[in-house]
Amino acid sequence: MIQVDQVAIVQGNFRLDDVTFDVPEGACYVLMGRSGSGKTTLLEAICGLRPLARGRVFVDDQDVTRMKPAERGIGYVPQDGALFPTMTVRENLGFALRIRKEQVASIAARTSELADLLGIVDLLDRGPDDLSGGEIQRVALGRALAYHPGVLCLDEPFSALDDETREEMHGLMGQVRQATGCTVLFVTHNLRDAETLGDRILKVEGGQVIALDERPPDLVRPAS
Repeated sequence: MIQVDQVAIVQGNFRLDDVTFDVPEGACYVLMGRSGSGKTTLLEAICGLRPLARGRVFVDDQDVTRMKPAERGIGYVPQDGALFPTMTVRENLGFALRIRKEQVASIAARTSELADLLGIVDLLDRGPDDLSGGEIQRVALGRALAYHPGVLCLDEPFSALDDETREEMHGLMGQVRQATGCTVLFVTHNLRDAETLGDRILKVEGGQVIALDERPPDLVRPAS
């Protein structure tokens, strides 16, 4: 579960104010809005990567507002995947477990489990430079899931993918949700992502977040 309570974020002339919403346990909510509306800023603030001017963030009923990102129980997938370029796929998948000083056998077992789930067993010994866009996102998703987070936040992870690969990733996200039970907050500009993945849409507009029951087409028009 994600709970955002009266959050304000101020950066120069940009401001999000009095943002309040809940994402129920196990649900997938999609965060949409025009370019520059603050979708990524809000997602990063929830993950602990940007400071709040006011308000609180709860994850699974725990107040994480002042916690470091690694302590929040949130798996984060940035837009470009941000894999470690000098590590193999296997090492990228196990990174979060190594820094938490997990046993070698536990890391190996979790890495194998994730590789099976994400369909990347054949990629484990490759480096990021040898991966396609879809493969990079699979690995980034696995790295975010490695330490069993209760919440998964994704920032436009499919924006650079072709239509066929995007459809494959939609199916994979369904498998991941079923296998993990994660609560998901998914940022996208793409209406197909929202229709396929979202249990509900949240729209960032005018510095606030509005919950929508419908999917109006103007959500995906570019900013003027």
